[in-house]
Amino acid sequence: MRPYSPDLTPPWKKPKPVPEVPADPGLVVEEPGTGFCGAVIRCEAGTVTLEDRFGKHRVFPLEPRGFLLEGRVVTLVRPSGAPLRPSRTASGSVAVPGARARVARAGRIYVEGRHDAELVERVWGDDLRIEGVVVEYLEGVDDLPSIVDEFAPGADARLGVLVDHLVPGSKESRIAEAVTSEHALVVGHPYIDIWEAVKPASVGIEAWPRVPRGRDWKTGVCEALGWPESTGEVWQRRILGRVRSYKDLEPELLGRVEELIDFVTG
Repeated sequence: MRPYSPDLTPPWKKPKPVPEVPADPGLVVEEPGTGFCGAVIRCEAGTVTLEDRFGKHRVFPLEPRGFLLEGRVVTLVRPSGAPLRPSRTASGSVAVPGARARVARAGRIYVEGRHDAELVERVWGDDLRIEGVVVEYLEGVDDLPSIVDEFAPGADARLGVLVDHLVPGSKESRIAEAVTSEHALVVGHPYIDIWEAVKPASVGIEAWPRVPRGRDWKTGVCEALGWPESTGEVWQRRILGRVRSYKDLEPELLGRVEELIDFVTG
């Protein structure tokens, strides 16, 4: 048994109790630390999402004495019976369930191939829809400088490009250096193919096999691992199907995609 320890704090120094208010949809409160004022649009486990009069969303933790209601300090609590919802997207961002997709921006993100586009959609799809960013694939980047010129990126229509095997001295690095527009950003990962940006453990192998130069990389990987010859089937079932979140991807890819999203939406 713990020894009795009296509370010697003078009564005038003790914080006064504040009312607990259910964070029901439509309730308008202010977060005093930031001055953000908005209506509750959803309440999840440990967080509340507010929407201000301009349609901007902010997510705040449900902390004691954390909000002002008509100028009075209150503690928001999760409404009884409110369903729990995932608080994070596959990319690790704060989830906004029920949010409508934004009208597509003029800016774009280009990736090399269909598999690249499908992987970006798998992990960052929720974020891209909220930001109104469209991802398109090019089937290679050999003609990238002319493609960028045709797109004509500008301040209100930025272009981001994700390139495979962007390492010093590679063909891809020389192509990327030929793109000079200040409104276009070309970044890349070091992997020969986007498959390799998925962590081996996530697809149940110890490491991605080395494929001799001149050999089609995907075909060589399938042969070395004893996978079916159909690279499309392998991609869907054995690789993409195993990706659940950003945790299944290598950091060299994660950082570059986040960089492109920030650039295009900036």
